[in-house]
Amino acid sequence: MKIVVPVDFSENSIKALEFAIALADKKHGSITLVHVIDLVYDFASQAAIALESMHKDAEAMMNKLIQTYSATEIKMDYLIKEGTTSVTVVKIADEQQASLIVMGTQGASGLKKALIGSTTVNLIKEANIPVLVVPASAIVSQIQKVTLALEFANHEEKFIDWVVNMSGKWGLGLEFLHVQTDTDFKNSLSSMGLEKYLEIKYPELNTRIHTFYAESASAGLEQYLDEHENLILVMCHEHRNLWNQILTKSQSVEMAYHTHVPLLVMS
Repeated sequence: MKIVVPVDFSENSIKALEFAIALADKKHGSITLVHVIDLVYDFASQAAIALESMHKDAEAMMNKLIQTYSATEIKMDYLIKEGTTSVTVVKIADEQQASLIVMGTQGASGLKKALIGSTTVNLIKEANIPVLVVPASAIVSQIQKVTLALEFANHEEKFIDWVVNMSGKWGLGLEFLHVQTDTDFKNSLSSMGLEKYLEIKYPELNTRIHTFYAESASAGLEQYLDEHENLILVMCHEHRNLWNQILTKSQSVEMAYHTHVPLLVMS
């Protein structure tokens, strides 16, 4: 597994790196650290000498990070680029055919959230591969299971297969969550259908399916997280055009702003 980890050398980006190391395959996995020099400064600060200094400082810190975690036996390299973090990281992940992006976040709120969103949310919207968001409050060493939240949509089949495969590689338990906002027969039938699907396709899989009844999907997710901890929550995020982003809210993107558990967003 090839993992891309954006780092700004903050405590939380280091936490994300440590989580990536725990998930990486020691025999075949590798991690590329990416530091992006965001060119949002005034003209004077972008002089060649200033940029050269930024690159040298970043290189020194990158080499120190790799040396610090050399005992993990995970192959690590790094890239230092100039540009916008979300766009640059997605481009690198595509070029390297990475399987996963792991990124630390502290979230955003208020006006910043409403107008431009956080770097993490922008990355989720632009990425073509899964993005694992590691919040500052998460205790990653205590993670015990993966929970995939489903809406019973056609596009989710490939995500089920991916999560079943990866939870096994990571040595974590697996659960499924469906939030029902009504009690009609169709939803109940879908839940039973998922049980049968898993039984036939993964006969050796030992898992649990949770059905929560709530007024909204977000309320059901919050209820589940109140009752369960030490998990990675997995949600699906379908790319939407600009008008859809304005007129509708993506549940996975909204969760990225305030989740207290690691959130894996499938694209």
